[in-house]
Amino acid sequence: MALRKIVTSEDASLYKHCREVTKFDERLHTLLDDMRDTLESADGVGLAAPQVGVLRRAVIVLETNVPEGEHPYVIELINPEIVEKSGEQYGPEGCLSVPGRYGLVERPMEVTVRAQDRYGKRFEVKGEGLTARCFCHELDHLEGVVFTSIADRMLTNEELETGSWMDDEDTEDVAE
Repeated sequence: MALRKIVTSEDASLYKHCREVTKFDERLHTLLDDMRDTLESADGVGLAAPQVGVLRRAVIVLETNVPEGEHPYVIELINPEIVEKSGEQYGPEGCLSVPGRYGLVERPMEVTVRAQDRYGKRFEVKGEGLTARCFCHELDHLEGVVFTSIADRMLTNEELETGSWMDDEDTEDVAE
């Protein structure tokens, strides 16, 4: 497939509400395949369609909570909505659209998402830890919300390098 350009935070389209996907056709499949290639190339863990300039409700998230010896895999979510959340995690979060910047964000520890697959079939998926954080982060993009607007504060490079932000809070892994 093809790599798509990742839109950065200076682009106004990143702050717009995305429209529902109504056609589950080859065009959608190409978008999802391109998003997968783009995510892999950027070494990220999640990507929303508006991050590649498409204002549709489509997201992919890399599931990293897999048994030892198994490879992480991509979860495709079309028209996703969070239907359940519990617990909390607080820690640094980043974004492929805001390269090199990280902020402290509170998210649920567990999230259940209802969505459709690339063929329109409805399903639910649960995520914990980093996956739950990614679900929330990517679904925010569909509403035009970038993590910098909900972060308690942005972290300095020194705090990231030394981990000194951990002295103040109980935190989780960095998510991009």
